[in-house]
Amino acid sequence: MVASVIIGIHGLANKPPADEKKEWWKRALIEGLKRNCAKTTDTLSFDFVYWADLRYNPPISLEMNPEPYYPDDGVGSFPAYQTHKWVAVFNEITSVIGKEVNFLDLHTGVDKVGDFVLERELQDLAAYYEDENFRRTARQRLLDKLREHAGKRIMLIGHSMGSIIAYDVLRIIGRETPPVSVDHFVTIGSPLGLPHVKTKIYEENDLVRTPSVVHLARLGRGQGVRFRKKRRGNRPRHGGDCRDDHQAPQRPLRSRHVPGPLQEALRSGRTIRP
Repeated sequence: MVASVIIGIHGLANKPPADEKKEWWKRALIEGLKRNCAKTTDTLSFDFVYWADLRYNPPISLEMNPEPYYPDDGVGSFPAYQTHKWVAVFNEITSVIGKEVNFLDLHTGVDKVGDFVLERELQDLAAYYEDENFRRTARQRLLDKLREHAGKRIMLIGHSMGSIIAYDVLRIIGRETPPVSVDHFVTIGSPLGLPHVKTKIYEENDLVRTPSVVHLARLGRGQGVRFRKKRRGNRPRHGGDCRDDHQAPQRPLRSRHVPGPLQEALRSGRTIRP
């Protein structure tokens, strides 16, 4: 049997020390698997990518931490995760310019408004796009972790800004030979559907779509992007037809905030990259 591993990468803001944050993620995952999937043991093959130290020193203390982990006292399945943070950010951009943002606006000056809002409200994300050393180092940590687990069945979970780092790294890996295969890519509270973020992806990768190395990708509920399913070999996952990855068309990511013409704009005159 092929070994499996879950790899997590955290999101915005300062965090507790790396070992503590990793343990909290692991305990939270085990708790959720017990409550929602009837898992009966406390064992879990889990690894973690920590990048907060690239932006903050020292780590946040338990007393100052606004999001510590505590086991839930309830029973039964946890409800589906939903977030409103990125919707609020998008609405902030919209309110500043007084109209709905679309892809063409983002390429004719409105992206400067996006930069302003990101710098004011989401300094880590603004730094990721502006500071090449920070961006390269954060990506390298995830690249190293994925290569460390190459050959295993990998589930990659990105929370918040971590989902952007994860997406960018998966696109980089898709251009390697041979690439590291990722069975599942899961995002939680992801800003990948924001037009400003999609523009940044487009500038680096051309077509905004599911990374080619991912066999099944899911976005947390309430988000602006839907990843399509991909099948591995001749075994269907969660229903559907049976096709090898090389037979499956590369479909773009879609956002409810960005109109249909975006797809044509993305395709026009550009080479599609992995």
